[in-house]
Amino acid sequence: MKSGMTYQGAVVPMVTPITSKGGLDEDALDRLIEVLLAGGVEGLFVLGTTGEGAHVPRPLRKRLVSRTVNRVNQRALVCAGMGDVQPGDIDLANDFLRAGADAVVVHPPISRPVPAAGLGRWYRGLLDQLNGPLILYNMPSITGVSIPLDAIESLIGHPNLAGIKDSENDTRRLEELLRRFGNRHGFSIFVGVGALMEKGLKLGAHGIVPSVGNLIPDVCQDLCVSAREGDWVRAAGHFSRMKAVAALYQRGRTLNESLSVLKAAVHFRGLCQPYVLPPLSTLSPAAMEKLRTQMSQLQLNGQ
Repeated sequence: MKSGMTYQGAVVPMVTPITSKGGLDEDALDRLIEVLLAGGVEGLFVLGTTGEGAHVPRPLRKRLVSRTVNRVNQRALVCAGMGDVQPGDIDLANDFLRAGADAVVVHPPISRPVPAAGLGRWYRGLLDQLNGPLILYNMPSITGVSIPLDAIESLIGHPNLAGIKDSENDTRRLEELLRRFGNRHGFSIFVGVGALMEKGLKLGAHGIVPSVGNLIPDVCQDLCVSAREGDWVRAAGHFSRMKAVAALYQRGRTLNESLSVLKAAVHFRGLCQPYVLPPLSTLSPAAMEKLRTQMSQLQLNGQ
């Protein structure tokens, strides 16, 4: 959660439990939240890429944020993703904040792209209109643009800027990001690339945003705790387990394919149904059975 003015720890980008008819499965949402919190994680991130945020119908988004906030009841940080920000979406962002979200998470727009050179000005316009904290979200594999470090520098010190989730698979960028901004008061740096999480924590990142936390939240949080304590031998063991489980749904797959497999894996943990929202596709029965076998081999049994 918070440490002074800084967010930290494992913040899990939750899958979004969906019914067979495409509605929000609120009972499953409650179950998932309780299991993640029992794993000790310090935050939940709803409506992110892992949560199919871009595909969740707008009428469901406020319900998802509100129910998550109410269920968490201040036991952890709650962040809400904004997806592909459109003109007028500042009202939705402020609705999330009024509902109790601790921060909104915003990546550069996709349908109305902003050049890298203009992102500092674009984000400042959002920050000036927000009624609460914003976390930058850098994910060029989806947005097609990387948030320049100089743009971040221009925003540091804004009262509504809380940090960044950096999901760019670039070791040099991560090193420079942490060198320049790792000690800025009130600015948290979260690593969003699984392969870089251990390294990022060693370099001083405040936390991680691991999709695999949906399956093994305790291991993800233990990695962060080990890093804080400087126990890198123990941290290496946790990180190895995270990589092995993440490979279950990521290896050899596109992002959309991996999200469908992750949702099915969470289903086999007894937490939600395997349904996903279009354009994603729910796994076939044969693929489900193969996944069940692979999970058993990884000792990922039901709750």
